[in-house]
Formats: sequence, structure tokens, C-alpha cells
Amino acid sequence: MDIEFNKNEDHNKLLVSDLNQRLKKVKLGGGEKRIAKHHAKGKMTARERVDYLLDDAKEAIEIGAFVGEGMYEEHGGCPSGGVIVKIGKISGKQCIVVANDATVKAGAWFPITAKKNLRAQEISIENRLPIIYLVDSAGVYLPMQDEIFPDKEHFGRIFRNNAVMSSMGITQISAVMGSCVAGGAYLPIMSDEALIVEKTGSIFLAGSYLVKAAIGESIDNETLGGATTHSEISGVTDYKSKDDKDALETIKGLIDKIGDSDKAGYNRKKPVKPAKDQKDIYGILPKQRNEQYDMREIIERLIDNSEFQEYKEGYGQTIITGYARIDGWAVGIVANQRKIVKSAKKEMQFGGVIYSDSADKATRFIANCNQKKIPLVFLQDVTGFMVGSKSEHGGIIKDGAKMVNAVSNSVVPKFTVIIGNSYGAGNYAMCGKAYDPRLIFAWPSAELAVMGGTQAAKVLAQIETAAMEKKGEKVDAEKEKKVFEEIKARYDRQTSAYYAAAHLWTDAVIDPLDTRKWISTGIEAANHAPIEKDFNLGVIQT
Repeated sequence: MDIEFNKNEDHNKLLVSDLNQRLKKVKLGGGEKRIAKHHAKGKMTARERVDYLLDDAKEAIEIGAFVGEGMYEEHGGCPSGGVIVKIGKISGKQCIVVANDATVKAGAWFPITAKKNLRAQEISIENRLPIIYLVDSAGVYLPMQDEIFPDKEHFGRIFRNNAVMSSMGITQISAVMGSCVAGGAYLPIMSDEALIVEKTGSIFLAGSYLVKAAIGESIDNETLGGATTHSEISGVTDYKSKDDKDALETIKGLIDKIGDSDKAGYNRKKPVKPAKDQKDIYGILPKQRNEQYDMREIIERLIDNSEFQEYKEGYGQTIITGYARIDGWAVGIVANQRKIVKSAKKEMQFGGVIYSDSADKATRFIANCNQKKIPLVFLQDVTGFMVGSKSEHGGIIKDGAKMVNAVSNSVVPKFTVIIGNSYGAGNYAMCGKAYDPRLIFAWPSAELAVMGGTQAAKVLAQIETAAMEKKGEKVDAEKEKKVFEEIKARYDRQTSAYYAAAHLWTDAVIDPLDTRKWISTGIEAANHAPIEKDFNLGVIQT
């Protein structure tokens, strides 16, 4: 091992250590004091409920742990968006679980909370996964109601999805384990089956204070909409549980009886660990995002037995394509190559850049995977498409459009791992969030932006200093440097993996060593949903 390997290893291990510290903080939700108050009411926290429900919490994956990070600080923050979402097995059946975290603003819904709930439903719909809602929420966060209430992707879309999912035959089970008020009261009742916990669970369109104000009726919340009322009088709920654990055990029993679904039929053999040490990834991945490395070295540490059958190895070398297995599942891999390579034409091709021949190769490989019903895995470390007169005259826009077309129309499930750079149109062509990957997640080394921080900051600094000079302000070299540094610091913060995760542009930031688990879990989920349409590229320019 050389000194660069050791430096990279130290750097990447520090990034993972920082990731784990951030996760530890996030898992406290609204904080230890609020957790203690929650327990004092005889209630489990959202995370405790989810983990109790799952067969093996360690094998589950969490969607959106960093959602809301750095957002709504003026309102006290919103860790994990105030809702926990995990994919795992319950009674041996893969499910997605959504649990309001009542330690965060009493489980109230912020705009990002709605976005995260909709993402959970999207995963359920795409993969035909049963979904369980553990409800404990005060409803819409009223100070921000204009950002969450009326639009297509706001709060009301949840109930529309409930109805659509029901028509699709997707199992939905709700357990009311705390407050369930106003419009939110429709969620459990639009599910297939609803449970309510005695003394802590309540459902009503308006609480006792609002009822008093609206119609002058004096009534307590328990009589108005408690467990006995809805289980024995209104018939709104189907099961009454004595406490949280009793409700969760009931759910386990219900899931245990669900019949098996049709399978998509993705190819799987007995899983084999990579022959090459996965931990070497820490030393291979460079500390500096502009340094070269061989993506094949990364691939070989992610795939079964490190066996990679490469497609068109000598052509379009800034994208690597080929077949492999991950945890037994057959996959097609499309990965950016970060090494500088020489083409057969004796031309130098810069790593991380998509050239015409690379885009052409990727398009054909994606079509092949769709023909063979093989899930696609995209490994992103891309700075964009090649620019300049030679590329433009060679039809880079046309070839790039073909690749984007193939990614867009792909009918096999797609999974995207952002390893390093994810810039500009390269993000799109390599199956960014806008192109419907079943799961998209990042390593701590990832950066998402229109362009790199230094280049963007230079452009923005030039614009800002020109504007200052236009106003008559004197801009010397020191002032210019200060403007550049301020802009770059802001830009770098907005390009970090955690900023992307906070806004749900990615589903998670993960330790690179968890990549196999995430992809395997995703393909297993996708296998519940047979492909319903043929692959068709539509009209493309050749």
C-alpha cells in the first residue's frame, strides 16, 4: 500500500466517522428530554416502534434519515423531517414502515415531512410493498400551512395516494398510537385496516377546544375520539390495543397472513462476498474530488466474487459497462471512469467526463439490460458531458440525448449510487433523482451541483464584483478574494451529500460498505412488481 492509499483511507474513514456521529444525533429526534416525556406517557418512540415491528432492525434500510437537516431552524428544526421511514421485513415479508416522530413538534407536518411521506408512498407503489403507518401527529404545522396544504405535492396528495394504492391492491395498515387530527384523520381510515391504542390514541376532525369554539359543545378528547369511541361506537377502527407493543404485535399477525405476490423474476443465485476486500474502498477513493482513480477497483469490491463481465471494454472508455452480481442478484453496471484514458484514435479522454462514444455505449448497454430484464446500477462520479468544438461537431448533444432517452424509458428497476461528483447534465444521464431510480443514495464523499464549486464560485464572483464596480465600489484583489471565498463556502455547503439528503434529492448518505445491502434490498423490493410495459426508446436521432 502506498502513502496516497493511506491518506485516502484516513480521509474516508473520517468521513464515515462523521456520518455515524450525525446519525447518532439525528436518532435523538426532538432530544432526550422530549423522549423522556414520551416514555412517561407509556409510549414508545417512533424509532422504538419501527424497530420492534421489524424482524431484524439491523438488516433494514432507512430512507431520509437526514431529511430536514439545517432547515426550519427558526421554528426549532425538524430532525428526519419528523417522520421515520424504513424498509425491512415483518413476519418474513418485506414492507415499508412510516412512523411519525412525536418528539419533533408533536409529530406536526412541515413541508419536507409531506415530501418524505410521499416518497415513502412512491416506493410502496413502485415496488408493490405493503406499507404500515404508525400515526402520532398533531397534523399540519400551522405557521407554515401555506407551504404544505393546497398544492399537488402537499398534504392532501397523501390521501389521494391512499385511494390509488388501495385500488392497486397494495396492503395499507395504520395504527393510531397518539394524536390523529383534522385532515390527518383520513389516513388510517383510508387504509385497509386500522388499529388504535387505548388512552394514548385519538382520532377526530376537530379536538375538544375547537369543538367548543365552533359549536359550543363541551366534551373531552377521549370521549370525542378515543379508542373505545372508535372501536365500539363509530366503527372507525378495526382493532383496539392496550398499548404500543400490543398494537405492533397485532400488525405482525396481520402481515403474517398476507398471500405472496407475483414476482418480476429478476435473476438471483446464492450470494457470494467480493473476493477483494471491501474496506480497500476507503484507500482507493481519492481525498481530492478531482484526482484520478480506476472505477473498476471500486466495482470489484462491490460485486460477488469480484467477477465483472465488461461490455465494450475498449470503446467509450470514460463509462464502464458490464454484468455482475450483487448479493446474488444479476445486475448491469453503468459507471463513470475517473482515470484519464487514451482512445484508439490516440486522443486523450478525461476521466469523469461523458464523451460521444461513452454515451453511445451506455445507451446500447441500457437497451440490452432492458431486453434481458436485468436491473441497472449507476455508479456516479461525473463532471458532465465533454464540451468544445470537436465534441459539438461530433454530435455530443445528440449522443447525450440518446443516453438520457434510454435512462428515461428504461423499464427495469434502476439504482443510483453517488460516489463522488454529480454535476450538470451528467447527473441526469447517470440516472439522477429526476429519472426515477428506485433508490438513490450517496457516499459521504459525494457532491451534487450544476458544476464544481471552484468553477461556479469564480463565475459568480465575477458577476458580483462587476455589479459592485458598476455601483462605483472599488474592488481590489483582496476584496475580490473575499467575495470569491464567501461564495465558494456557500456553494460548497449546498453541494454536500448532506445538503442533498436534507432536501430528499437522495434517499440517504451511507457508509460505502453498506452499498451491497442497499442495492440488494432495493432489488428484492422491485422483484415484487412485475414489469408492465415494454422498453421503447421512442424517437431518437441517430
